[in-house]
Amino acid sequence: MLMAAAFAALSIGTARPAAAVDLTMYYPVAVGGPVTKIVDDMVSRFEKDNPDIKVTAVYAGNYTDTMTKAMTAMKGGQPPQLSVLLSTDVFTLMDENAIVPIDGLVSDKSWFKEFYPAFMANGQIDGKTWSIPFQRSTIVLYWNKDAFKEAGLDPEKAPASWDEMVEMSKKLVKKDGSGNTTRWGVEIPTTGYGYWMLQALAIENGQKMMNEAGTEVHLTAPKTVVALDYWVDLSRKHNVMPSGSIDWATLRTDFLEGKTAMMWHTTGNLTAVKDAAKFAFGVAMLPAKEQRGSPTGGGSFYIFKSASPEQQKAAVKFIQWMTAPERAAEWSMKTGYVAVSPAAYKTPAMEEYAKGFPQAIVARDQLEHAVPELSVHENGRIYKFVNDAVQAAVTGSQKPQEALAAAQAQSDRVLRASK
Repeated sequence: MLMAAAFAALSIGTARPAAAVDLTMYYPVAVGGPVTKIVDDMVSRFEKDNPDIKVTAVYAGNYTDTMTKAMTAMKGGQPPQLSVLLSTDVFTLMDENAIVPIDGLVSDKSWFKEFYPAFMANGQIDGKTWSIPFQRSTIVLYWNKDAFKEAGLDPEKAPASWDEMVEMSKKLVKKDGSGNTTRWGVEIPTTGYGYWMLQALAIENGQKMMNEAGTEVHLTAPKTVVALDYWVDLSRKHNVMPSGSIDWATLRTDFLEGKTAMMWHTTGNLTAVKDAAKFAFGVAMLPAKEQRGSPTGGGSFYIFKSASPEQQKAAVKFIQWMTAPERAAEWSMKTGYVAVSPAAYKTPAMEEYAKGFPQAIVARDQLEHAVPELSVHENGRIYKFVNDAVQAAVTGSQKPQEALAAAQAQSDRVLRASK
């Protein structure tokens, strides 16, 4: 009897509480490295600290896939309780009546001030906070120091301007005996997130691409057109970048294999590059035309309206745990994403890491020049219009001005209808 009682007590001690709250979270992966394993490990540690909450983390593909799956699940009556989705999906989620503002779920609003304002900008609309930053990024320039040295360039100096990037790239291009290019000077990805790269070039040229209300885009502004012209000229005029499409998913491999000496990519790939590079590499802020600049990027936590009050409360607890300074620092070190709060960079672990790997703080420092990522109503459709325009321009099927004019006309039509 005593043994049975002891066994029953042991079972009760390790069993899941009867009143445990279940949460399903969808999340995307858009970078290299073992991100799903990192998420699973963090979730299991959260559950150990909070045995009354069970979190089922569902990897749902890239950002577009994850948004589609979340919306499909919601319309099918089985929505997740929270999701990591693009910070820029906020207008669409609000239009769909899918999410709740987080202001009403927390007693201490000073929590919102702990995050970098640049990362909160996309999620705070009409005086309400609709999302909390998590896997956030800026675009950075990666360069191969060995290739720079071989080309007679200073391996410690990245291009600071558009003109410098062209001149350095010309020296970095390498051809074999038959005249085939074996190494390009620079590659900027055109698939997947073409709108994001175009926005970076536009802001460096002093042009914002949307208004704060999310009802207008500025694709035919002269400075946006100049930005796309420059991008196209890298391949067609200067011959320092491959012509045609450059794939987001394979660009990191091109860089690691020495097929390009420089690449523009998310800082979210930093740790994957660090772990795989067989050469010394640097990370720099993007080069300037009129000014430095990059749009922010990446995903934020959203809480769904259909979640019960208990689930919404548990979701906040989970988000607060995942974004606490120690975990934000850990996430940044393991992935390369920017830690979302200044406090994360003051943790002993992050300070030590940055001493040995200063590339880890470049994207954070670039926040000073960052602008909110392109975010408007009907985001998915607008992104497609812009991405199609970028593709048309880089493949030569349309001139940049024509391609952007078509995208502007389509966007105007959709945004007018959404008002």
